[in-house]
Amino acid sequence: MNQENQYYATGRRKTAISRTWMKPGSGEIIINNRPVEEYFPIEATREELIQPFKVTNTLGSYDIRATVGGGGIVGQAGAVRHGITRALVSMNPDFRLSLKKAGFIKRDPRVKERKKYGQKGARARFQFSKR
Repeated sequence: MNQENQYYATGRRKTAISRTWMKPGSGEIIINNRPVEEYFPIEATREELIQPFKVTNTLGSYDIRATVGGGGIVGQAGAVRHGITRALVSMNPDFRLSLKKAGFIKRDPRVKERKKYGQKGARARFQFSKR
């Protein structure tokens, strides 16, 4: 979706889903109507968000507005990163190769395995007693 140099993309990670809008600007990142420093207080999650910009050498040249829900903090950060990556590719298809090489294009398919009936967890069994 392109509307006056604004690009939209959806990012996903685990059970978190991010709707991401990107437009040329000063590098401001707003997540759920809060600054990124307030929403993601952990430095590592903020670093994960800006990785696509570092790979494409576009750090500080786009404003990001994202709404994210579901999952936890790390999953949400991964979802926003996936959304930023997809928006960058839709804006400039030349970025695709470098982002793919960094491993940001593909959605991380790892999700929690379901608990099975008659068992303690997904793989864990109840303790076996012979007598």
